[in-house]
Amino acid sequence: MYQAMKGSTHVLAPHEIAVTAIPEDERVWVPQAPNVWFRPLMLNTLQGQWCNLLRVRRAGVLSRHLHPSPVHGFVLKGSWRYLEHDWVATEGSYVFEPPGEIHTLVVPDDVPEMITFFNISGCMYYVDQDNKHVGFEDVFTKIDMCRKHYTEVGLGADYVDQFVR
Repeated sequence: MYQAMKGSTHVLAPHEIAVTAIPEDERVWVPQAPNVWFRPLMLNTLQGQWCNLLRVRRAGVLSRHLHPSPVHGFVLKGSWRYLEHDWVATEGSYVFEPPGEIHTLVVPDDVPEMITFFNISGCMYYVDQDNKHVGFEDVFTKIDMCRKHYTEVGLGADYVDQFVR
């Protein structure tokens, strides 16, 4: 977005976003898989990036996947781990995921709720046990998921627009 100013051109930054991260309205959480939801915070269509909260209740699993770009996470509540590693991310943990690393996020049975902030660029590339491609998500599929869900729960498809940049 450009705006002329006395003979010069400068870029206008997108508007900032300031929202309550953990919403009171349950309808804001978008279902992603059984017992797994995400809450969009920022959906950057210009750079293919999104920031969201991932919430898992009652021992959920986020399917086996990789990211072509780095991912940053910060655990706000509960704990989780990757099936492919020995470590456990607990409340207050920071997690860095290098590009190309295949992992399966699981929340243990004894954790009633996990919430983690994730900053993701590029996509989530889902693979099966033989590492064959079975699906993907990117900022645009996330927006589509939000529009569908927000329409179904009465918030309206355009509810997601406040997070899109």
